[in-house]
This record gives sequence, structure tokens and C-alpha cells, in this order.
Amino acid sequence: QLEIFTPQQRAEIRARVAAQGGTLRDAELLIRTKAGEMRHVLFSVETVEIEADAYALSLALDITDRRRAEAQQAVLEEQLRQAQKMESIGRLAGGVAHDFNNQLTIIQIYGELMRAKMAAGDPLLPKLDQIIQAGQHAAGLTRQLLAFSRKQVLAPVILNLNELVAQLQKMLGRLIGEDILLATMLQPDLWSVTADPGQIEQVIMNLVLNARDAMPTGGMVTIETSNVFLDEDTAGVHLDAPHGPCVMLAVTDTGYGMDEATQQQIFEPFFTTKQVGKGTGLGLAIVHGIIKQSEGAIFVYSEPGQGSTFKIYLPASAQAAGAEAAGKARAALPRGSETILLVEDETAVRELVHLTLQEIGYDVLEARNGREALALAAQHPRPIDLLLTDVVMPEMSGREVAQRLKARQPALKVIFMSGYMDDAVVRHGLLLGQVQFLSKPFARSALATKVREVLDG
Repeated sequence: QLEIFTPQQRAEIRARVAAQGGTLRDAELLIRTKAGEMRHVLFSVETVEIEADAYALSLALDITDRRRAEAQQAVLEEQLRQAQKMESIGRLAGGVAHDFNNQLTIIQIYGELMRAKMAAGDPLLPKLDQIIQAGQHAAGLTRQLLAFSRKQVLAPVILNLNELVAQLQKMLGRLIGEDILLATMLQPDLWSVTADPGQIEQVIMNLVLNARDAMPTGGMVTIETSNVFLDEDTAGVHLDAPHGPCVMLAVTDTGYGMDEATQQQIFEPFFTTKQVGKGTGLGLAIVHGIIKQSEGAIFVYSEPGQGSTFKIYLPASAQAAGAEAAGKARAALPRGSETILLVEDETAVRELVHLTLQEIGYDVLEARNGREALALAAQHPRPIDLLLTDVVMPEMSGREVAQRLKARQPALKVIFMSGYMDDAVVRHGLLLGQVQFLSKPFARSALATKVREVLDG
């Protein structure tokens, strides 16, 4: 009696046994148990004779766990392929961003130079401000291009999350599509935080895209900000949460929701509830890592069928008010008279940085590559106070130039600059240890401030 099989399967087994002379070897079949569970089995039949009577000796081997393991292995292999593809795209984007950021540096600094020399009532001033603003927006696009890169050089600044959400809102609306409504609930007079704007952009984009994927038939995404004070009792419930004044950023969707087991794994690398090929399972792991790097915490609240809310808590900046006021005030660029060796293979960028440093009093030696830099340093009659060098250059990297010059002059101070924000900097060893780094594109004020800061340090 083949009761574990459907009538169709029983007929198929009998036909195959008859066709193969009374035997069947390792026929894989899907059966339903009495409990209603589907199982994979290997079914074999051998005809034996006992006292002139023929009997069918049957053996069913349950291989369900094997098939599940194989399916999981296939999923992992696909995730690995996705991760490798993203890594390749990241490297390509890094190269594009390097060249793009060189051009943005020229646009931004020349624009600022022109603005500094124009009279307050000049009719061209508003148009020039639009050029400078366009350069800043383009720099933001570069950060978004590199948003999936997880080895960026951190550049924390005092940041207002309301302003960041407002800047991203138009782009987020395009990303989620017309079937999903994007709403915001932003607290006025929101405290500032100290964080890397590019990384927080990545966090918001990942959470909103995750919310979109949870609502394939449409719904609503809400981004909320508020000032909160986490006392010891509150922090005791959320062990990873910072204490004291914090800024809360929440992203809520009206999608599928999650059960408790899924919530326990949601931030693990390669964990995903999406279909194969629909994601790498790295998005929320990256979000978690960025928030931890920023000394904050992230928590998820969800029930099946009730949507999900991701809440982020970042420590409020203690110096926010004073720093914001100082940033709005126009101050003179810090000056100096030290000798700076500038090494940059991009001619326009090199000339522009040279001009800026010269205008604020520095004696500048200019080199196109590492070989020229070493020769200039050897011929110069006095010690060089600061090496300002690009990271990625033909023949000799900025790191190698710095190592050779510091071998001659151990007290030499160094600033590295680059348009790369990911693996290129890592490959050149600049994320190992304390290194002074200036990310392109940079403003005149950022260049002047960083140079003075390093020389005085």
C-alpha cells in the first residue's frame, strides 16, 4: 500500500517498476506527511520472492534536510555573486569619483576666489553663488554614488538631520515611486549631531529603500525626527542606546512587517527576506555599522502585517549651537608663512591649491609627481614644514612620497588629499593609524583650516 503517495505518484511508481523488471532505484519524490508537511524522499523498490510468492521491498530515504541545505547554499552563492558585483561597481565608482572630484575642486575653489574679489552689490554675485551651490550639490551626488562603499574616510561634522532629510526628499520620492507616499514629521529646533553626512545619507536611503521593498502594492513611508532625553531607565531597556540628550530619527512603513525571529536577525550580514537576486542582505548590516560608528544605536519595532519602524538614536552635539553660529559668520581664512611642498598630478587642481595657499601667506613648492617632489625637497635649502600630497598618482603614491621624505625629515607633517573615498584609500594604507586627510572636493576655508590645524598640532 503506497499510502504516502498521491494516486498519480502510485501509478508512476508501478509503471516504472514494471518497466525496469521489478526494481526502482533512487526515484526522488515529494510527499506529504500525515501532519501535512512536504518532504523530499528517495524511493527504491526491489522485488523479492519468498516461498514462491513475489513481494515488493520498498525503502524511502528522507533527504529533506539535504535539499534545504543545497537550497541555502545556492542562496549564499547568489549573495556572494551580488556582493562581488557590488564590489566591482564600487571600484568603478571610486575611479569615476576621483576624476569627478578633481573637477569639482576646481569649480568650487575658483568660484570662491571670484566671490571674494567681487563687490557686495555686483549683479553677477547671485549667478556665481548658483555655480558654487551647483558644485556643492554635485559633490553630494558623488557621495550618493559611493553610498554603498563601506570603507569611506570618516568626515564627521556638526549636522542638522532636518536639513539632510529635506535635501534628500526629492531624490527619495523618485526612488520609491508613485505608488508610495513619502511623509515627514520633523521637529522644529532639532538639536544637531556630530556625524558624517555621506554616511547618514546612506542610512536614510537604505532604510527608505527597504521600506519601499516591503510595500510592493503601495503604502506610506514616514520619516520622523525629534529631540529626546534617554535617562538610565530608558537606556536600561535599550542596552546599546546612548545616555543623555539625543536626536531620534525614525523611518516607518506600512508594509508586511516582521515576526520576532526575523527581527532578531535583521541586522546580520547576508540575512534577507527578499527573493534571490533582489538584494545582497547587506543593506541593514551597513546601516547598523554606520550608526555604531557614529556612537548611536538602532532598534526595530514590527509585527506581521502591521508595518515596521526603525528608530535611530544619535547623541546630540554639545557644541552644536556655538559651532553653527560660528559657521554662519564669515571669518577670515587662517594664514601662515611656513613652507609647503604640494604634490598633485592634476595640473588645474595643483595650480588652484598653490594659488590659495600663496594668497594666505605660505611659501609653496609645487611638484607634478613623487619623483619631482623628492628632487625639490633635496634641493631646498631649508626644512619643509608640511607635505600636502594627493594619494593616488602615477609611478609613486602619496604614501610612498611621505615615507621617503619622513625618512630624511622625521618631523615633517603630512596631509593626504584624494577624490577617492573607498578602497583606493584603504589599498594605499591611509586608514591604518592616525592620518590627516582632506577629501576632494574641498572649499578654500577647509584647505586653509586643515593646513593651519596640522601645522599647529
